[in-house]
Amino acid sequence: MLLYAGLLLLLQNIGSYLSFKAVIMRPFFYLVFLGIISTGLYAQEAWKPVAGKITTQWAADIKAEHPLPEYPRPQLTRKNWMNLNGLWKYAIVPKVADDTRPAGYDGNILVPYPVESALSGVGKAVGKDSVLWYMRTIEVPPVYRTGKMLLHFGAVDWQCDVYVNGNKAGSHQGGYDPFTFDITPLLKKGKQQEITLRVWDPGDEGFQPRGKQVKNPHGIWYTPVTGIWQTVWLENVPSTYITATKQTPDFDRQTLAVKANIENLQPGDVVKVTVLDEGQPVKEQVLNGEGEAWILLQDAKSWSPDHPFLYDLKYTITRKGKRIDEAGSYFAMRKISGSADSKGIQRMLLNNEFVFQYGPLDQGWWPDGLYTAPTDEALKYDVEQTRTMGFNMIRKHVKVEPARWYYHCDKLGVLVWQDMPSGDLGGNVWDMRAGQISGKNHDRERSAASESAYRTEWKAIIDALYNFPSIVVWVPFNEAWGQFKTEEIIAWTKEYDPSRLVNESSGGNFTYTSHILDIHNYPDPQMPTPEIFGSRQILVLGEFGGLGLPLEGHTWQEKNNWGYQSFKNNEELLNRYTRLMNDLKLLIPLGLSAAVYTQTTDVEVEVNGLMTYDRKVMKMPAEKLRQLHQQLYNKAWVQMK
Repeated sequence: MLLYAGLLLLLQNIGSYLSFKAVIMRPFFYLVFLGIISTGLYAQEAWKPVAGKITTQWAADIKAEHPLPEYPRPQLTRKNWMNLNGLWKYAIVPKVADDTRPAGYDGNILVPYPVESALSGVGKAVGKDSVLWYMRTIEVPPVYRTGKMLLHFGAVDWQCDVYVNGNKAGSHQGGYDPFTFDITPLLKKGKQQEITLRVWDPGDEGFQPRGKQVKNPHGIWYTPVTGIWQTVWLENVPSTYITATKQTPDFDRQTLAVKANIENLQPGDVVKVTVLDEGQPVKEQVLNGEGEAWILLQDAKSWSPDHPFLYDLKYTITRKGKRIDEAGSYFAMRKISGSADSKGIQRMLLNNEFVFQYGPLDQGWWPDGLYTAPTDEALKYDVEQTRTMGFNMIRKHVKVEPARWYYHCDKLGVLVWQDMPSGDLGGNVWDMRAGQISGKNHDRERSAASESAYRTEWKAIIDALYNFPSIVVWVPFNEAWGQFKTEEIIAWTKEYDPSRLVNESSGGNFTYTSHILDIHNYPDPQMPTPEIFGSRQILVLGEFGGLGLPLEGHTWQEKNNWGYQSFKNNEELLNRYTRLMNDLKLLIPLGLSAAVYTQTTDVEVEVNGLMTYDRKVMKMPAEKLRQLHQQLYNKAWVQMK
């Protein structure tokens, strides 16, 4: 109400300066402003987080009329777009064979927060025997009715059918990759258009990739996520438009390979790519249609954690001298590779230099939003804190983040190892904590549908994330969770993206065919035997640590919280962590190239985080951690040939 009163006063002050003609129009302006105010107040009153769980500080910053308002696709930007996040209608109904719409809706849900989350305002489970329906009526401005109208979804978990004005726009399977429908033919006359979604997600009772979601959360397994969990948005494009770009830097040759996929490209159309350095054009290249071209960048500025420099890109289509479409992007000149050191041990190199990579296992979960960060500021916060603590890498664990998370990593200089979300675990979950030893053939027999779901989504994830320079390692499997046809999957991944390293199975079933050999060990650091494996593969410690400290008032539940090794206070925790770091640095001269500490934050009952689940408490001083980590980056320990 203070906002309401303040705006009224502002209107009155403005009104005193209006001319006679404007005074006549004053009632109209009052109605417009009052409409905006009332809409905002209604949205806030119609939504509130579900009570009962801890929340982050950013939950209070959410505005129900426009949550997560930032442009969601930083690697392909345009100006004509409309964010559709906000209050939608929802219904949870029994799953039936047809797609009959529900007779009515249960209430409002705040998109894009998952229906199970507190921030959705619903906080209800769905499960394999039910489906989740969404509905929203939107107003499309007349200016958007020229060209094409694209409906984008950042991610919907898992299977969804999309309808516009009652007509089917398309279907999609996959909980982690973005997808788009051209809804131009389905729009009706007038501004108002209706969008509905039908979503089904079998969770851990299905074979699809689903990460750590389980029906009955416990230990390292967390609350299910169903439905829309990333931004929904409209984009207005011309009939000829850029659908995707691909940029691949060649650090040694100082060139950038560029390619654009274009819808409805016409003979004679000119496609031009411009490289910009802090807004100033430095190179231009005309593409041969959708063919690949190379841009030479002499004395190019390189990207690294110490100097995360990004070049901007501009793609333009012109026809007879007239601009048809334009889209923005960016890239970095960097290289990830492996080579033997002076002792013959394979090392992981960044820009042809050995850089020890050390970072936390990052689950990407939130107590209030589950898979979805409350705000973009919150999403960025975890990356910023990781850098503040002195880490130079993050392993994104069996989850894929919204595109803006990778953008923050690109800007802040964080190396990223990207996991494929696990699925179809069956009975062969590889339990390193039970003392089993990696190396035996435990490839799982998966159905044709299960294999197809994995392969389709893994390719879609790589395609969606390919342009983000922070990503340096792909991790197709974790601890043999659903691991199958390992050699075949590794060979495909290496061939599909030869610009990055492939870590075949972090802590799982090894075939010794990828670039990296990765073991897990809790709590103390260990490494694969360098005399046996070091000449063939880069040696890394994919998980260790897991030091637990529950802090009252900041835990998911009051009792029975869990850690690999628990401590009573911060001092005990820091002393033990210091010992881990002292032991870890001794392994680097022997052949260790990277290590991953479990983990960034607490997650539900798991209290192994460097931060509490609500991000309100750092369990150890960030500056002290930074000092401990700096000693790991001493390049003098490793002599390259």
